[in-house]
Amino acid sequence: MTRFLILYRSEAALGDGPSVSEMFANTPPEQLAAGMAAWTAWQEKSGNAVVDLGAPLDKSTVVSEGASSPITGYTILQAASLDEAVALMKDHPHFYRPGASVEILECVAIPGM
Repeated sequence: MTRFLILYRSEAALGDGPSVSEMFANTPPEQLAAGMAAWTAWQEKSGNAVVDLGAPLDKSTVVSEGASSPITGYTILQAASLDEAVALMKDHPHFYRPGASVEILECVAIPGM
C-alpha cells in the first residue's frame, strides 16, 4: 500500500476570515458535534485506509507569488493507487465548506531509509 498526504485547503481562511481556532471557539457546541460526527463517519467508512486522521492546522502563511488557499488540516491515508485515494475522499465532510478543496500527494519512500 502507498501512503498519501491529504492537505485540506479552505478559501474561508484567507485574509480577514476567522482562523481555525476562532472558528472552533465561535461555533455552537451542537454544530461542532455534528461536524465531528461527519468526520467520524467518514473515518469509519474509510477503515484501515486512515493511517493518521491528522489535525486542524492554524496560523499559516503562503510564501509565493500567487495566491493559494491556506492549508487548514491534514490526513494520511494508505491506498493501492492515487485513484483509490481520490475515491476515499468522495463525500468527505471538508467539502461542505464553501471554497474547500483537498490536495492529495503521494508519499515516496526514500531509498535506503
